[in-house]
Amino acid sequence: MIAVAIDGPAGAGKSTIAKTIAKKLAYIYVDTGALYRAVALNTLHNGTDPSDEEKIANMLKKTCIELKFIDGVQRVFLNGEDVSDNIRTSEVSMTASKVSALPIVRSFLLDLQRDIAKKNNILMDGRDIGTVVLPNAQVKIFLTASAECRAKRRYNDYLVAGNTTESYEEILKDIQQRDYQDSHRTTAPLRQADDAVLVDTSDDTLEQSVEKIIAIISKKL
Repeated sequence: MIAVAIDGPAGAGKSTIAKTIAKKLAYIYVDTGALYRAVALNTLHNGTDPSDEEKIANMLKKTCIELKFIDGVQRVFLNGEDVSDNIRTSEVSMTASKVSALPIVRSFLLDLQRDIAKKNNILMDGRDIGTVVLPNAQVKIFLTASAECRAKRRYNDYLVAGNTTESYEEILKDIQQRDYQDSHRTTAPLRQADDAVLVDTSDDTLEQSVEKIIAIISKKL
């Protein structure tokens, strides 16, 4: 099986780019961030402190998270309920950053991620795919863009979706805070793997970013 690991900060376009490439290459796309968001959503639903590892551990004993691929599209199920749309809020995003710093949460999701990679040709994106989850992936890419560029893209996405509750300034602040939390956590911090190719998409369109990464994959394989 072939594994392509794509890591990078929040809002770098990992999911959109990886989905597009996976479709072109007929690979399975795995959004690992969605798994952490599902844990975060469950944390919020239960009113659990996302930094209380003991309470999170107890919650996880009663938590079932599944990835299902319906018509080639990844859907996330939390305790039997499709929460794919519910996990895409700023509150869930910030909570996900907190719970993902807990070793118990990362351990809980690690086997699920690796099991998918054993059975499929995949593109998997996240924060620590190339460094921790799939250290032997044949292709590793670290995808990034300036914080301002990422905030502008996310703000535009929100506008298209009809979400006008968050300003560009608020989104930029959230992204900068998320960057700090992800890169300074003790467990599996966000960093570029030694053998990963750095790709900055700040000045690229989606099509240009996709072309760049497909070229890297082709060369590596």
